[in-house]
Amino acid sequence: MITGYRTVLAYNRQEKTKMEFAEISDRLTREGIKAEILGGSMGPLMNCISNLGFVIVAAFGGYFALNGLITIGVISAFIIYAKQFSRPINEIAQLYGSVQTAIAGAERVFDLIDQPNEDNRGDEEIENMQGNISFRHVNFSYLPGKQVLYDFNLEVKSGQKIALVGATGSGKTTIVNLLMRFYNVDSGEILIDGKNIMNLKRDWLRKNTAIVLQDTVLFSDTIENNIKYGKPNADDEAMFSAARTGNCASFIERSKDGYKTVLKQAGANLSHGQRQLLNIARAVIADPKILILDEATSSVDTRTEQGIQDALVNLMKNRTSLIIAHRLSTIQDADVIVVMDKGRVAETGTHEELLKKEGTYYTLYMSQFAGNKT
Repeated sequence: MITGYRTVLAYNRQEKTKMEFAEISDRLTREGIKAEILGGSMGPLMNCISNLGFVIVAAFGGYFALNGLITIGVISAFIIYAKQFSRPINEIAQLYGSVQTAIAGAERVFDLIDQPNEDNRGDEEIENMQGNISFRHVNFSYLPGKQVLYDFNLEVKSGQKIALVGATGSGKTTIVNLLMRFYNVDSGEILIDGKNIMNLKRDWLRKNTAIVLQDTVLFSDTIENNIKYGKPNADDEAMFSAARTGNCASFIERSKDGYKTVLKQAGANLSHGQRQLLNIARAVIADPKILILDEATSSVDTRTEQGIQDALVNLMKNRTSLIIAHRLSTIQDADVIVVMDKGRVAETGTHEELLKKEGTYYTLYMSQFAGNKT
């Protein structure tokens, strides 16, 4: 609520937010009082039990001593034993509240530790990688029973520029997630230069693939380190070239400390468009064989977008490129446009071919450019 306070104010939700906060605070207070009562009562309770044990030992010991059954020394020894037995229990009882807090924290830690690791299968690498990609009869679902991709097939030749378009939720980003091995396919296979990606080293695969996601991710570090994140050993000239290609050199040089400027709160001191430009520069400097652009220009204005498109034309030369886009104007020059619809391939072809078919792509295009057929 604090980080999104502008949204709270914009929708006039102040009073509702206060009530929700008060309700949560009251619930926390009640639970805190219960915890303090239980934690505070354990010590006195155990002391009462210990003292009761002392009384019982003393009373029965006195009775047996009067009857000549035991001596005073035996009674004294039993009293000491009873105290020594109850002392560690009393000490544990005093720590009851701390123990419960520790157990609650441990449950969260172990829940995280028990999460399955990424699939690290594969030990092969491809020498002189060309960048041919094949999706063959791929089926996938994030959750059992809720399938996302159905018998997906796609052949991407080295150096081709492939665009994936379709409505939200049609499976475009899922294809990229599978190619990067963020998830494993349910059935079918994905090949790079004829080798199943499950047989390739995961780290090698990602090293040779650069991705610009729709959600920009920067780190609270210098601009230089953010750009060089995908290739830490890159020299400054490569960084300057990547910044020029990503059209971010101008605003970086205007910054107080230039490339040494520290980004606050993962880029909070930059506009959303500027963060996206830095993200693109990071992909440029990585010099990948496969380039993935997931709505790479969705957060920039039209003028900046045109500059990025011009730069990406040079970047995508001799590289296999997968482009996910909602703005159809950005992918009209793609070698192949793949139209997705509910996890299936609805149409494939060039921009002109798909318009002539007047199918799903034509409908999408006309919704953005009403009245224009070419």
